[in-house]
Amino acid sequence: MASEDLPAQVHALQIDDDDNQEEWLRNEGVPSYDQPFIQKYLDGRDALVAQEKRQRSDHAFRETLSPMAAEAAAIISAIRFEEQQTLWNPAAEDELARSGNTGIYPGMMFTLAKGRMEQSKLWQIVRKMPKGALLHCHLSAMVDHRWLMEQALKTEGVCIRAEKALHTTESRQTEVFRFAFAKPQSYSSGPSIWSSDYESDRLIPIVQAADAFPDGGRDAFITWFISRVSISPEEAVSHHLGPNAIWEKFVSCFGILDSLQKYEPIFRAFLRKMFEQLHEDGVRWVDIRTTFVDTFYKTGCEEADVDHENMLACLEDEIESFKSSEAGKGFWGARMIWTGLRASDPRRIVEDMKNCIEMKLLFPDLIGGYDFVGQEDMGRPLSDMVPEIFWFKKRCAEAGVDIPFFFHAGETLGDGDSVDENLFDAILLGTRRIGHGFSLYKHPMLCDMVKEKRILIESCPVSNEILRLTGSIMSHPLPALLARGVPCSLSNDDPSILGQGATGMTHDFWQALQGFENLGLEGLASLAENSVRWANFEDCSAKQWATEIKEGSFGKSIRAQRMKEWARDFEKFCQWVVLEYGADMDLLD
Repeated sequence: MASEDLPAQVHALQIDDDDNQEEWLRNEGVPSYDQPFIQKYLDGRDALVAQEKRQRSDHAFRETLSPMAAEAAAIISAIRFEEQQTLWNPAAEDELARSGNTGIYPGMMFTLAKGRMEQSKLWQIVRKMPKGALLHCHLSAMVDHRWLMEQALKTEGVCIRAEKALHTTESRQTEVFRFAFAKPQSYSSGPSIWSSDYESDRLIPIVQAADAFPDGGRDAFITWFISRVSISPEEAVSHHLGPNAIWEKFVSCFGILDSLQKYEPIFRAFLRKMFEQLHEDGVRWVDIRTTFVDTFYKTGCEEADVDHENMLACLEDEIESFKSSEAGKGFWGARMIWTGLRASDPRRIVEDMKNCIEMKLLFPDLIGGYDFVGQEDMGRPLSDMVPEIFWFKKRCAEAGVDIPFFFHAGETLGDGDSVDENLFDAILLGTRRIGHGFSLYKHPMLCDMVKEKRILIESCPVSNEILRLTGSIMSHPLPALLARGVPCSLSNDDPSILGQGATGMTHDFWQALQGFENLGLEGLASLAENSVRWANFEDCSAKQWATEIKEGSFGKSIRAQRMKEWARDFEKFCQWVVLEYGADMDLLD
């Protein structure tokens, strides 16, 4: 369309490229930035931004940054900006630009970004960052699945069983199957599990089943196993199907994994692998959550131990063994948060609570808390379990043990329904931390209560995205909580199922750093320090807990000592950033 064809009012707004824009604006009476009233506005604006930032939960940490840490933060900020203009900008890559691919951008969906993320400078930096404590993770989903299956294939006695034959492609993706353990003399001959003639629940040695797997043998078997115990990239991005659909697949993974891991030789190897990977990723402590509904097999024993004593004995032994090893030097350790299933009926919950108290008496240093797990939207709300919870507190007092609560709450898209209101009950029932707390930002009064009661939010950004609570890191509510002054930390939840792959927390740390402009290294480090401050290192009364959380780095408690250790590690990390990347700063300007 020719310019003379444009409407007169649009044509009048056009300015020739050769015109002096400043002169044109001045002739139109548009004020310049040096005008006093414009400066007054800008000064007021800057003051308002600064006032809000003083209310952030990481403000105090930022105020105490050392010069070295401040320099490292500036370097990382520059690298982040540079990668946004290059690595995450398709126009900067000729091949992508020519193909018209504009689907790459900072903060894109985790599953789509993962490969590119792991090639970035920012990834290499965050990998080395001391991350403190992992406060929210589920034991079953903490080690790479390929490694786990390879471990199983070389462990004598591991078998596979199914309720129905897995003889078709469809049945192999939908039918229930589990692993079990038996001595070779217990095997019976018969049709393969991949045959339509397979007899229900007959044990098949895993090596035999793997080698006979249709269309590919052992390698194909491992690929199939991984597909049944993890969220695929296609499933991860299918947000239009809603949370319930992905939770159905998510929950199905745990039964399979638990049945494979709960055999002593595999369980011990699994724990060593988990601790090694966490330690390599800069994690010094882990509060582990797991349910106790599955059986546990001792080495060479075909009868499952239903009281879980042997499982906990193995866990305690492996924690101490790793801490004393060369590989575990500097690792602080781990404790267990006992978790019941929120979908269970009252009798099963009470039985589970009784088991928890019994095991606490046997393993006082290992059992450190109680929680409920499972999809909140489909399980019983905390308000429906108040009688059992008060019964539990009474029985703990009678037994002379202290088992505090670390409740999941607010892991939902709801607003004002019974699931969302789990947040109210978690706070009133005295939880010391809140798992996820995704919907907390909708409740300003509860935000204030969480701050007053010094309750930490265990935020799991990647998990929340994969389980369809948020489209990407860019729309996650963590920044809203931080801006309100709510204390938070980062966790990885279920990395082997959800797609992070590695046991560590680098993916979640990277996502937060890349996704939130207001965070930076300063805010990321504050989240890591919070994880140490709120870690469940040892039994302590509610009053002692609150005092230690408030005092932080003061005093002589284990918590204080470990916060000082983390601070020293962080300062060394900042020094490494400055030495490794400081010389490149001129190139990034």
